[in-house]
Amino acid sequence: MPHIPPAARLVCLGLALLLGACGAPAATAQAGSAPAAEPTASAALPGTTGGGYTAPPMAESGFHPEAAAGENGALIDLSCVAQGVVAASAENDHRLKFQVVYGETRYNYDLPGDGTPQVFPLQSGDGSYTFRVMQNTTEDKYVEICAVQAEVTLESEFAPFLRPSQYVNYGPDSDCVALAADLAARAADEAGAVANIYAYIRDTITYDTAKAATVQSGYLPDPDETLATGQGICFDYAALAAAMLRSQGIPTKLITGYVSPGDLYHAWNMIWLEESGWITVEIEAPAHSWERIDLTFAAGAPGEFTGDGTGYTDRLTY
Repeated sequence: MPHIPPAARLVCLGLALLLGACGAPAATAQAGSAPAAEPTASAALPGTTGGGYTAPPMAESGFHPEAAAGENGALIDLSCVAQGVVAASAENDHRLKFQVVYGETRYNYDLPGDGTPQVFPLQSGDGSYTFRVMQNTTEDKYVEICAVQAEVTLESEFAPFLRPSQYVNYGPDSDCVALAADLAARAADEAGAVANIYAYIRDTITYDTAKAATVQSGYLPDPDETLATGQGICFDYAALAAAMLRSQGIPTKLITGYVSPGDLYHAWNMIWLEESGWITVEIEAPAHSWERIDLTFAAGAPGEFTGDGTGYTDRLTY
């Protein structure tokens, strides 16, 4: 299997998230990450164009308890749905799931029962949503303990893909954000910022085959840890790229799905550029359209984990 091996097929199907602040004064939090050395963008950075790109203020996301409502120990915060995220927390001794329902589409996420808030993206866009906290009863059976509905109108179709979430875990003080800002500041434009970040990840992060063979279901990537260790599986590559690019105002999706040959389960990114196309090595990203980038493949990970770089089938989007 691609960097998300057989034992970890549920990794990208499953659930949970991170938190920050969605513009209001809520504390930004991140999943525990290993201490990282001070990043230096000069390492392995290819020839860059002169500076000129100015990133917009970083979009954040978070949990606002004063705005949350719920029952049975569960709280759901709808205060930032226009910004593309919903947040939840719960105190419960049972295993919990947070479910985002949009028509026939359902995303299920792990929700910790210790009260730690989690933030989830509204990747399906505008429309009617139902949010549910589900409590495990027996084996794989769950019962609803809290639910709310909301009509969502996003401030921008890109809003969910410009903010932190559990799968794309970062905050204002993250090392990956500082590094991304340095790399972006060296670029002449948005396309150059993408090229610099892309090249840095490709040239400095190596594929961790041992981790790929042992990673467990429920694993969540930590971009700062990936940066500090210089290793990761496809999920780590995609989360690090999404964190760095989103922090610089570049809409980025984390996609999980299948690649050929062999229908390997894998993770990659889609980016959106407002400027004219970015061209670097084998990648050309035209303006005003989503373009796929696969950092794991670009970094030379073994084919048994990444396929041959063709035949991508999207399954889930974060």
